[in-house]
Amino acid sequence: MAAEKLRDLSQPIDVALLDATVAAFYGTGSKEERTTADHILRDMQSNPDMWLQVVHILSNTQNLNTKFFALQVLEGVIKYRWNALPVEQRDGMKNYISEVIVKLSSDEFSFRRERLYVNKLNTSLVQILKHEWPARWQSFVPDLVAAAKTSETICENCMAILKLLSEEVFDFSRGEMTQQKIKELKQSLNSEFKLIHELCLYVLSASQRAELIRATLATLHAFLSWIPLGYIFESPLLETLLKSFPVPAYRNLALQCLTEVAALSFGEFYNMQYAKMYSIFMMQLQDILPPSTNIPEAYLSGSTEEQAFIQNLALFFTSFYKSHIRVLESTPENINVLLMGLEYLINISYVDDTEVFKVCLDYWNSLVLELFESPHNLDNPAVAANMMGLQMPMFPGMVDGLGSQIMQRRQLYAVPLSKLRSLMICRMAKPEEVLIVEDENGNIVRETMKDNDVLLQYKIMKETLIYLAHLDHEDTEKQMLEKLSKQSNGEDYTWNNLNTLCWAIGSISGSMVEEQENRFLVMVIRDLLNLCEITKGKNNKAVIASNIMYVVGQYPRFLRAHWKFLKTVVNKLFEFMHETHPGVQDMACDTFLKIVQKCKRKFVIIQVGENEPFVSELLTSLAVTIVDLEPHQIHSFYESVGHMIQAESDPQKREEYLQRLMQLPNQKWAEIIGQARQSVDFLKDPDVIRAVLNILQTNTSASISLGTYFLSQITLIFLDMLNVYRMYSELISTSIAQGGPYASRTSVVKLLRSVKRETLKLIETFLDKAEDQPQIGKQFVPPMMDPVLGDYARNLPDARESEVLSLFATIINKYKGTMIEDVPRIFEAVFQCTLEMITKNFEDYPEHRLKFFSLLRAIAAHCFPSLVQLSSEQLKLVMDSIIWAFRHTERNVAETGLNLLLEMLKNFQVSEFCNQFYRSYFLTIEQEIFAVLTDTFHKPGFKLHVLVLQLLFCLVESGALSEPLWDVSTVPYPNNGFFVREYTIKLLSTSFPNMTTAEVTQFVNGLFESRTDLSTFKNHIRDFLVQSKEFSAQDNKDLYAEEAAAQRERERQPSGIFNLNKGWSLRVHSLNNIKWRRHAQEPWICCSRKHLSGVESSNDGPKTCKFLKAENYKFAVGTCANGCFGYSGAEASNVPYCCEPVTKHKRWHPNTKESAFLYNIWYGMRKSSFS
Repeated sequence: MAAEKLRDLSQPIDVALLDATVAAFYGTGSKEERTTADHILRDMQSNPDMWLQVVHILSNTQNLNTKFFALQVLEGVIKYRWNALPVEQRDGMKNYISEVIVKLSSDEFSFRRERLYVNKLNTSLVQILKHEWPARWQSFVPDLVAAAKTSETICENCMAILKLLSEEVFDFSRGEMTQQKIKELKQSLNSEFKLIHELCLYVLSASQRAELIRATLATLHAFLSWIPLGYIFESPLLETLLKSFPVPAYRNLALQCLTEVAALSFGEFYNMQYAKMYSIFMMQLQDILPPSTNIPEAYLSGSTEEQAFIQNLALFFTSFYKSHIRVLESTPENINVLLMGLEYLINISYVDDTEVFKVCLDYWNSLVLELFESPHNLDNPAVAANMMGLQMPMFPGMVDGLGSQIMQRRQLYAVPLSKLRSLMICRMAKPEEVLIVEDENGNIVRETMKDNDVLLQYKIMKETLIYLAHLDHEDTEKQMLEKLSKQSNGEDYTWNNLNTLCWAIGSISGSMVEEQENRFLVMVIRDLLNLCEITKGKNNKAVIASNIMYVVGQYPRFLRAHWKFLKTVVNKLFEFMHETHPGVQDMACDTFLKIVQKCKRKFVIIQVGENEPFVSELLTSLAVTIVDLEPHQIHSFYESVGHMIQAESDPQKREEYLQRLMQLPNQKWAEIIGQARQSVDFLKDPDVIRAVLNILQTNTSASISLGTYFLSQITLIFLDMLNVYRMYSELISTSIAQGGPYASRTSVVKLLRSVKRETLKLIETFLDKAEDQPQIGKQFVPPMMDPVLGDYARNLPDARESEVLSLFATIINKYKGTMIEDVPRIFEAVFQCTLEMITKNFEDYPEHRLKFFSLLRAIAAHCFPSLVQLSSEQLKLVMDSIIWAFRHTERNVAETGLNLLLEMLKNFQVSEFCNQFYRSYFLTIEQEIFAVLTDTFHKPGFKLHVLVLQLLFCLVESGALSEPLWDVSTVPYPNNGFFVREYTIKLLSTSFPNMTTAEVTQFVNGLFESRTDLSTFKNHIRDFLVQSKEFSAQDNKDLYAEEAAAQRERERQPSGIFNLNKGWSLRVHSLNNIKWRRHAQEPWICCSRKHLSGVESSNDGPKTCKFLKAENYKFAVGTCANGCFGYSGAEASNVPYCCEPVTKHKRWHPNTKESAFLYNIWYGMRKSSFS
């Protein structure tokens, strides 16, 4: 293929051929053509000399995609290798890009035609500026401003460059530059902003060109958040922005700039200017958007620009009020415009747009919280109580000073807050407890999936409405009852209106004094019950029933105080349990559980006028009550009744209630076991298996609420349950042994495994919920050793239940040191066989992985002496498994492994085996932690990596290790601290030859110096991680830090290979250490960990690697001198591939999906970032 010539970079590239290859990649040709073009372009991009062709390509192509390809190559060089390039090459590239930008932006036609290309060039220039400015390009800003004055189109593009620069420095600098570099750039922008400020003002006052003015406003928007306030308030800038606001073409951009100004808050110095700005703004706004406008309707029918205006308006009001509302309150002439602005914001809050409403809701929440919390700062308890809605007598003279100001302030906001209550009621979000919703077809159905955004919104709205109720109970009650009255008489009845009203009523539970709440709730429930009676249609009744259940479930205080009402509500729930409309039964069971949890004591005492406790009455009619419920609903019901029984203080009555509760499942259980004793085959019937499963699930639900009091019931079925467990386990093993792995997917085997899992869950639940009584553990753990642990060890891997691991983790966490004697048996049964299952790759048996390491962590935390007693081989197996865990790419497994490692290190540090342990594992742990620390797959574990390293360095400097960590027969060292410094410097110097020895030494010394200060220690490591990405000149001292690494998780980048400079290849493993080789010295690069030692060498022909084994890893990737790489899957444990000589280099191309995935990893790593 002719395109193969593109790989030869010893002469200028054939640009026409490159255009054709790029066109083939983006074209609609055959898949083979696109794949071939893709491989060629990737190879070119990975070649370290490719960037030298960039100018040649850009100068000779007209294809936009080709230009983008060339600039993409250049960006990689700028990011990773810029400081290592010769000065003349840096200056040449910088000048070329500048000249092209000026040339294209000088002419209106070419600027518009090549706008995308110019934007990409601007981005490249800004990336260069991050290295060059200000130290090596001090005149950049003056040069840019001077160029901007030569042409309006050049000026427009200069504004775009300045905007990009501001964003790079202030918004996107974290993780890209060190704090020192960021500070330096910010200071430079600050010191030279005067020129930029003058330019912006000149453009806004003198230009008539709409595109230029818009670009200038966009640039100002990027700068306004950080420039000194004098540039805003002591210059014509603010006046200019306010003049631009009424102009439709500039309105949104001007409003965004004003929002940035509104969000600034630096004391009271500029309060007058803020008040004046707000007044002028409101005068202009009344002309643009008259107060009488129906904003929700206008938004719905408006254009994209008009909708953006409403969004920006919401941001302006909320930003201004958060920072400066007190300024407006303090001056009488501004109070009217303040109230008008709040009226605008309330109307905007009705807009049917989730994001707009979130912005408004966030402010309303902060406002009512501030108004509610003000009295808490008062010294007078009567004043504070009265203003929080509590009734306490007030005497003359009590309301004065600060208390008077607060009451006046609340009075000022009385009208807006009343309207806000109406807004909150009308737009109340759906609570989690409500399971009945309206689908897109207008039908009432059961909710199938929770919306987390809605749940979060409900929590904020609930909090806001509670504060509003505290601020004025009477208005809150009046509005809710008026709206409910309109529902009852049909004046305003809709499902949505009734739902939001009832959700709002339920959300304010506890905000009123008890007497007021009782009166309010009686009226609400009365009206809802009447509405349920008079309304026809199943859907209507389902909606009303849903709301009744939600409201009563939110007021346990009222229910506890009114037994007859509580009994009526519960009996009504029992009625709903016979209603087959989707969701009604579920919600009835959930509400019953919630009410019982809050009022359980009321059900076990004899109430006035009753002959027996309600629980006894309920148990008598139990079969009738649950007859129409589904199995999962019955389980919930049993849990609810269990809470009632648990509240009974008389042991004899409690035992009687438990027997009556479990009578139905026990009868069925006895029947099944009786039949099984006659014929074991009876247990194989699928219907019988389902019945067994249902009985076990019922027992589990009851044990959740009964805890220790479930002892007699579980004792009754325990041994028979273990026998069933053993039998079903044998059936599963036989099926899998005969039918292979696919047998585990058959319905019968799945059913059998469900019974096993439920058995383990029942035992785990009971032991976990039971009070800390060692005799319970001694009663139940020994009988389980063979049926459960022995079965796990004997079974086939596919038949082993992960719940066994979580069960014994729970037991050890519960009974702690009393389990030390049993740990060897547990270790013997589960350790080796589970490791064999989970270490073959990172995908199989996902449930076993986390639960295995959770078990190991429980043993390390509570039964550490049992680990000390292990043989050296067994302890090595434990440590290897921990290392394997934190190498894992699944975040939860890796974090469990790291936490386990930390606990092990701390425990050994204070044990008598401290020296012996650390002599064996100190260097291995340090090396492995540095390996995952510098691997992008493991970025989420950064915090824990840092803690492990800090512990190691503190330990070695503390003198706690009295024996040497090095081989004393070799070079002597003064102490362990000196040795570890030297070892770490050599380790990192070998792994990162792009860094100088001085830089590595500085980093290692910094680790030891900052070891006692976690924050400094962490930032020091972040600096190293970013700096290690780049090749630097000998005098480059830039260290890159990522301040926000601990606050938010960045998108994880895959591991792979990338070429950073001519003659060097970096190999990054997700499972291995970083290895480097110098091609000029060693032209044969082996793809395995052994490097040259495993290569069969000769002077002609390909070389194969003896040591390429996947071992426990999913894949291995290697590279040769020219970037060639290969792939070995875990299933192919000894598949060699070639590392060819440079002179006879051939390319390997992926031909499988997994290979292609690895190819993409390699390609993507060129732009990856460590954190």
